[in-house]
Amino acid sequence: MRLKIKQAISRNLLNLPGWRSKRKIIVIESDDWGSIRMASKDAFEYFKSKGYPVAQNAYNSYDALESEEDLEKLFEVLSFVKDKNGNPAKLTANSVVANPDFDRIAQSDYQQYFYEPFTETYKRYPNHNNSFQILKQGIDSGVVMPQFHSREHLNVKRWMRSLQQWNQASLEAFGQNMYSVSQPFEPGNRNEYMDALDFDSQADSDYIEEVLKEGLILFRQIWGFKSTSFIANCYVWHSSIEKLLADEGVKYIQGMVIQSEPLAEPGTYNYKKRYHYQGQKNRYGQVYLIRNAFFEPSQNRHIDWVNDCLNRIETAFRWHKPAIISSHRVNFMGFLDPSNRDRNLILFKQLLSEIVKRWPSVEFMSSDELGAQISKKQL
Repeated sequence: MRLKIKQAISRNLLNLPGWRSKRKIIVIESDDWGSIRMASKDAFEYFKSKGYPVAQNAYNSYDALESEEDLEKLFEVLSFVKDKNGNPAKLTANSVVANPDFDRIAQSDYQQYFYEPFTETYKRYPNHNNSFQILKQGIDSGVVMPQFHSREHLNVKRWMRSLQQWNQASLEAFGQNMYSVSQPFEPGNRNEYMDALDFDSQADSDYIEEVLKEGLILFRQIWGFKSTSFIANCYVWHSSIEKLLADEGVKYIQGMVIQSEPLAEPGTYNYKKRYHYQGQKNRYGQVYLIRNAFFEPSQNRHIDWVNDCLNRIETAFRWHKPAIISSHRVNFMGFLDPSNRDRNLILFKQLLSEIVKRWPSVEFMSSDELGAQISKKQL
């Protein structure tokens, strides 16, 4: 009882400050699109046989580059419902635009880093050749809107150093054309090199700016439009990059209420916590968009994610706030295990159906569309 009261207080406090609207706005933010994770079922079994705790991590168990079937089935569910304006549910697909080029890195004996656009990575995977075309069709039909999530979902400097130091786990992952796998031999690497914008030195910080510039250019080249919103991998970023993002056209910063800002103390993984609220503006006029609802069934099957998410949406609407739902790509992926995707899509369809039933005046928006609405009127 005491825990439930504490949770209720916390959820209400999250929605107190910041921008308000009596409109019932739903945004679904989904991270990690375009990035590699577990390469195949065979790779999963290989690491499991080697003693890696991959089965204990939902991302290693289920997450992989999105296949044609993954996209088609997800878009079918998004199209199933319509909001008051006749628009389908829309997924903000926060996407990376590149992955490591493992062949070229190996040819350099791990001394140089090379990357390839994620559209080229699709060609290396079975059942992925048409994924990019399906995504573009999804944009046209209004069920998905890509936004920027970094050049790649990888801390390049740390990963390359581990390869150059002949780190066993990194080399074994590399052999499977992967960089992220549970690493029992390196407990300090808590984010499995996924925290692309973390850094240990000023030199690494300078490199991050290069990564972001190149990534935003590549995003525009691939998709044909600029990304006006951004979310940092693992919610880790230094506030100093926000000026660069603003200069490159990023107007809205997605995230949680807490930002983890690196302190650049090598080997410590220490961060300064910065707190944000819905619609808050920084010195560059960028608007923070704060997630206040969650649908993450791959993480824990014992939670009633549908009702929990509905309760959080109800709390947000009570305080005249948009409901921004966090739901990572892993929830919709079936390339490794179709039952993960199929099970979660049933729940997702239930969630969307109940949303339009409970709140007939609901409006589905992407993150950039919500940001534009907030920018029109600040408190």
